[in-house]
Amino acid sequence: MDKLIGIIGIIVILAIPLIFSKNRKDIDIKAIVIMLVLQFALTWFMFNTSIGQSFLNAVSRGFNRLLEFAGVGVEFVFGGIETNAPFVFFFNVLLVIIFFSTLLSILTYLKILPLIIRVLGGALSRITGLPKVESFNAINSIFFGQSEALLAIKSQFFRLNKDRLYTVCASAMGSVSASTSGSYMQLLPPQFVLAGMVLNAFSALIIASILMPVKVPKEEDVIEINKTEQADSFFEAMSEGAIDGLKIAGIVGGMLIAFIATMEFVNFIVAGVGGLFGAETNFQEILGYILYPLAFLSGIPANEAVQAGAVMGTKIVLNEFVAMLSFQPMIPDLSDRTVAIVSTYLISFANFSSIGIIAGSVKAIDRERGRIVSSFGFKLLFGATLASFLSATIVGLFF
Repeated sequence: MDKLIGIIGIIVILAIPLIFSKNRKDIDIKAIVIMLVLQFALTWFMFNTSIGQSFLNAVSRGFNRLLEFAGVGVEFVFGGIETNAPFVFFFNVLLVIIFFSTLLSILTYLKILPLIIRVLGGALSRITGLPKVESFNAINSIFFGQSEALLAIKSQFFRLNKDRLYTVCASAMGSVSASTSGSYMQLLPPQFVLAGMVLNAFSALIIASILMPVKVPKEEDVIEINKTEQADSFFEAMSEGAIDGLKIAGIVGGMLIAFIATMEFVNFIVAGVGGLFGAETNFQEILGYILYPLAFLSGIPANEAVQAGAVMGTKIVLNEFVAMLSFQPMIPDLSDRTVAIVSTYLISFANFSSIGIIAGSVKAIDRERGRIVSSFGFKLLFGATLASFLSATIVGLFF
């Protein structure tokens, strides 16, 4: 019964963008089917085969080892500070970003990461028939943040009409940055973080291809990746990565202080208003009831759908870190299926603040196209949220 609900959920999730599609006649059914098949095959491989589980465990152990390396650096700088808490978000999560950002910068300098992205992007384009720019950007968005991913294709912006611009921005919002992946693994089961990073890249393309389908003539389907400023040496790459990581950690920390404090303030108001009518509630619970239908259709048991919907709604309104922090204490009391679905859902930048980040990034590259992105900002969030639900529902089918 649970799997039947999940299948119905996938149909509903795909039907929603179909209703709002700009041009149903141009939807590339073949590309969408191929990507769905790839998602199902990858998810089955990761969670239902001994080889896939061994692979996930090996990658998870690798990340855990990297987290230990990061911990050595944090311990050296802050080792004299003692706390009564076994887990301190600032030390265990935020500062880890600095090391992962450094590692990412080193792999880019050594040209290992650019090669991987080019090969995978080209393979995706050949297999699905999707345009090369969109395929490259989808793979690139798995590793880099929203702004960095868009900067990599800034020289291609002149080729992108409104529909194609929507697709590349959807990929940026539907992904996460590899530099923050280690931090996510401190808050969620690592296997779902890894699954979400891969599946959401496909889901973002699927939903965007339905909402804003594009037809690109073969002679126009070319790509010349923008060559970003390259560090002159290995140690310069390390320094730049560390500085970028410190900036990201500072931004995330500042946003969390602001968002969590604001949420507490909103809960105070909601509780006051609810008290006037004899009802005890909070903002998250209201979000839970709003998203209950989609949470239930994604495969989450009915008795856990409100709790899950509250976490999912928190991510949309605030951000994924706030949602993860509220979800982490619930994990021991929830079913494996709910943990799998919600964890996968949280691995994307689909939230209101991302609209401003993406629009601002594009505007810095091309002012006119920045205005275009701002005009479809809510549609961007709508599509990216559906993409997160699609990935999560597929994972739920295998639990």
